[in-house]
Amino acid sequence: MCLMRFSTVLALGASIICSKIPGLAPRQRIICQSRPDALIVIGQGAQMGINECQFQFKHGRWNCSALGERTVFGKELRVGSKEAAFTYAIIAAGVAHAVTAACTQGNLSDCSCDKDKQGFHGHSDGWKWGGCSADIHHGLGFSKVFMDAREIKHSARTLMNLHNNEVGRKVLERSMRLECKCHGVSGSCTTRTCWMTLPKFRELGYILKDKYSHAVHVEPVKATRHKRPTFLKIKKPYSYRKPMDTDLVYIEKSPSYCEADPVTGSVGTRGRVCNKTLMHHPNGCELMCCGRGYNTHQYSRVWQCHCKFFWCCYVKCNTCSERTEVYTCK
Repeated sequence: MCLMRFSTVLALGASIICSKIPGLAPRQRIICQSRPDALIVIGQGAQMGINECQFQFKHGRWNCSALGERTVFGKELRVGSKEAAFTYAIIAAGVAHAVTAACTQGNLSDCSCDKDKQGFHGHSDGWKWGGCSADIHHGLGFSKVFMDAREIKHSARTLMNLHNNEVGRKVLERSMRLECKCHGVSGSCTTRTCWMTLPKFRELGYILKDKYSHAVHVEPVKATRHKRPTFLKIKKPYSYRKPMDTDLVYIEKSPSYCEADPVTGSVGTRGRVCNKTLMHHPNGCELMCCGRGYNTHQYSRVWQCHCKFFWCCYVKCNTCSERTEVYTCK
């Protein structure tokens, strides 16, 4: 009887907590209520994705800075641009990565190590499964159920978001690594015990940034019967070729991001630091400042340097100074 009351209290607490979290779709709130412990890990994974986005785009006009706001997943980009494509992919990968890591560390109640790779199985090439392999399939599955639950409308943007979510998860799955430890007499490697490990998340960021650079412009194809978008095709006349399932896709061209605009997720470039010496680099003042010019700020720094110890017992230093210039967009 006491156990039933305790369970009821826990369920009530989870319901209250999940109802107050902004940005969750109805199906996500249901998942939250049944697995409130997992939502902490989901939030960590989403934040990991946002942090990586800000790292990858720190030198660009759009630098992901507007994402870290308001909800578990940050501020949603309403424009279906290449930047939105990257955002969805990196956050979906982040959630899958975080859930898989939490399972391996024993921090979630319904998962642990990959059970398909537990125990010892003979292999002709001299290695066997052992240790704790990361259960990537559980992480991918949880990410798919939770992240894709946001997409409840029948629209081109929904198809785009679902596609890019899956790209992020595929990049993670294909980046899993096999680690092994040798066993044998006198340091020989007659047998090896191997297990699957997660990649560094920074690796996924670089891979997805490259895919962002080669993102594919697509458009929806509508069914003749109910006029709803049913799939995405590459935006070329007289072509119905679908993008590859590993391509990031977008349906709208990117704005300039020169001016602040909450709709596009742009904070603008006014006041951004730029590099005067770089001509065609995204961080160069010419591109970063969008032709508005830049301000020059001069700073002086003085410090003690070339210090020497004299016996006995004092230290004598010279005084060094440095003048630096910092350039910010007008």
